[in-house]
Amino acid sequence: MPTAHPSPSNKLELFVMPKMKTKKSAAKRFVVRPGGTVKRGQAFKRHILTKKTTKNKRHLRGATAVHDSDLNSVRAMLPFA
Repeated sequence: MPTAHPSPSNKLELFVMPKMKTKKSAAKRFVVRPGGTVKRGQAFKRHILTKKTTKNKRHLRGATAVHDSDLNSVRAMLPFA
């Protein structure tokens, strides 16, 4: 019975791992600090700001560190950072 995949026994194939590439969307959003922590921008500061208080908008200024639970995912997207 024919199979959907050809048998590799009759071919000598050299398997090369694909290149590691930086996710460009992540490179634009994150910066790796010298200590190893990853810096990110604050969310909820782009639009619909009229209903947010001045205090709330003030606290959303600046950057913050990526949480430890998300750190491995971000570092996988930035292999050369």
